[in-house]
Amino acid sequence: MDVSPTDRFASFDGTHIAWREVGEGRPVVLIHGYFSTAEVNWIKYGHAARIAERGFRVIMPDLRGHGASDKPHEPAAYPADALMRDGFALVAHLGLSDYDLGGYSLGGRTVMRMLANGATPRRAVIAGMGLDGIVRTAGRGGYFRNVLTSLGSFARGTPEWMTEAFLKTTGGDPVALLNVLETFVDTPIDAVERIIVPIAVVTGVDDDDNGSGAALADALPRAVYREIPGNHMSAVTKPELGQAIADFLAA
Repeated sequence: MDVSPTDRFASFDGTHIAWREVGEGRPVVLIHGYFSTAEVNWIKYGHAARIAERGFRVIMPDLRGHGASDKPHEPAAYPADALMRDGFALVAHLGLSDYDLGGYSLGGRTVMRMLANGATPRRAVIAGMGLDGIVRTAGRGGYFRNVLTSLGSFARGTPEWMTEAFLKTTGGDPVALLNVLETFVDTPIDAVERIIVPIAVVTGVDDDDNGSGAALADALPRAVYREIPGNHMSAVTKPELGQAIADFLAA
């Protein structure tokens, strides 16, 4: 199944956001994680194709500061909730009214920010994200700030060294990515508890990077919890991720 060439549009502040598509049918917007890209998160390991085979038009943006999207270095280009606003801008640009929505890690948090601010997809998927990463974004933000400001200093095999290695494989821009941290906004627990969209929370069995996925599912009124193999990094490489998303959306 062929993936479309990269297309771009001007978001709410003129920043150009790139996206690619695969498949035909019901639209689903899938948002990748921090340091990653649509290619790495959704295409490389077959998740997009697996979902598209179930009758979906899979729409995959690159977050601002990532991939083929603009990577401005000016802090002013990264206001609070910019990623959420880019998500709404893409939905509007494509004229989507009846669609599904999903994301992994920072993408999952971005989905939550969209839901908390009025997005009304038919179904949503929040993957690679736990309750702590939703209600207290500063913790992981501090970890990544340390990595990005201390590149080249970490002992081989440490989590920080592995994060830096991933940055190199994706060709990430450290200045832009440091600015992305300023867009993070906590979602209060009472806002989480008001979201009535049916949601699948999907996390790796060994993934505690952002707290408990099961706790997040418990806090959401209409959520199911799905556990897949792997930790925060390796779960993305497992076919079970795309399968869990496809099964929930197609149910």
